[in-house]
Amino acid sequence: MTPSPPGPDAAYVHGYSPREGRRLGDQADTLARLLHDGTAFPAGSRVLEIGCGIGAQTVHLLRSSPGAHIVAVDRSGESLARARAHVADVVPGARVEWHLADVFDLPFAAAEFDHVFVCFVLEHLPDPRRALAGLRHVLRPGGTVTVIEGDHGSVVFHPDSAYARAVIDCQVRLQAAAGGDALLGRRLQPLLAGAGYEGVEVRPRTVYADQTRPAWVEGFTRNTFIAMVESVRDDALAADLISAADWERGVADLRRTAREGVFQYTFLRAVAVNPPVGPAASRRRERPPVPPGTPKG
Repeated sequence: MTPSPPGPDAAYVHGYSPREGRRLGDQADTLARLLHDGTAFPAGSRVLEIGCGIGAQTVHLLRSSPGAHIVAVDRSGESLARARAHVADVVPGARVEWHLADVFDLPFAAAEFDHVFVCFVLEHLPDPRRALAGLRHVLRPGGTVTVIEGDHGSVVFHPDSAYARAVIDCQVRLQAAAGGDALLGRRLQPLLAGAGYEGVEVRPRTVYADQTRPAWVEGFTRNTFIAMVESVRDDALAADLISAADWERGVADLRRTAREGVFQYTFLRAVAVNPPVGPAASRRRERPPVPPGTPKG
């Protein structure tokens, strides 16, 4: 869900239109409290934001961590220019260091950052584990990584509709064809552990919208999720994944959930630690595994 994901083989399935930029802004503002709660970095710490896109998440990092030094990276020069303008407009005077770079080829020294923030980026990469492993190089030992991703398999809505589910599945299949994974949220723990991080903690952050919560209906159901799905219409029809009639029926059924139904979606937020180095850490890594059932002590 970020506009310019790093990675030489990645493709952003939602496109780069002004409409998509507005959707990303709506998404970030609507979800800010839900996703950023608990994300605050100490004053003076260096924080690397990967795949900053148009700066939709950057402004919330600046607000939650006003004393931190934010270094924002994106592989799109156009997105970086929009991010600069957006941040200057929304958080005047904020200091951000901007870099045009790819997550697989970062221009930073080893252990340069205290924290890394990655939001809606891994889902667009063909090899998210390699990206996470590479980020450990620029993250100091003992530093943390925060990763936020969605999972389209978590969608629950009423009234239910096979047509609406088929429309959502088109987006999932197109993202997979582009080398990404719209179901990546469920994989965060094994991905981080497999990339060598320790102390991995994953917590669900669930959006629930019904007629008693009109701000969530408008901000998330309509302006974030349905708008995201609608953006892949032409590609879904061109790939012959669905007929035009079934597409229109599915989108209409999704819109019905916003008018009179219920919509629920779960994001996953993970925090993990880059293992410290030193004799104790080395002994811990070298210690052979204890067979199940072996008495302790």
